[in-house]
Amino acid sequence: KYYPPDFDPAKIPKLKLPKDRQYVVRLMAPFNMRCKTCGEYIYKGKKFNACKEMVQNEAYLGLPIFCFYIKCTRCLAEITFKTDPENTDYTMEHGATRNFQAEKLLEEEEKRMQKEREEEELNNPMKVLENRTKDSKLEMEVLENLQELKELNQRQANVDFEAVLKQYKELEEEQRRKEQE
Repeated sequence: KYYPPDFDPAKIPKLKLPKDRQYVVRLMAPFNMRCKTCGEYIYKGKKFNACKEMVQNEAYLGLPIFCFYIKCTRCLAEITFKTDPENTDYTMEHGATRNFQAEKLLEEEEKRMQKEREEEELNNPMKVLENRTKDSKLEMEVLENLQELKELNQRQANVDFEAVLKQYKELEEEQRRKEQE
């Protein structure tokens, strides 16, 4: 490119773009959902052309939260969902309902159980001791099972399959000879 000798980049005016500018992006549905107007199921991974915009006055630890607008494949009703960086997920805003997710509920239940256990241990030192003994017993059982599996693998490794097949063939030949006699 040619730059004239009197060129000054500071004289070029800056573009003033609005903060809530919408971009058209191609994305996949992040979860299974069902349209509220027509009842159409939209499965995870379905591709859409979506409008993406940054949500004003909302952020999580400095991370911007984005809002996506898609249209239902059957009735063209607008469906919106936002990013949820706190839970590394998405939240449904309106236009559809999110389908049941067993894995998410299971994770939440595990977290709740872990919190209860930690709170119990803080309040009761005997509970700490009981949990430690349970954990050590479980660890010993796992180690014993692992040792048994290793022994089984060693036994199977010592078996010579060729010799077993040869012996089986010899027995068959012997039976044939007896039948012929």
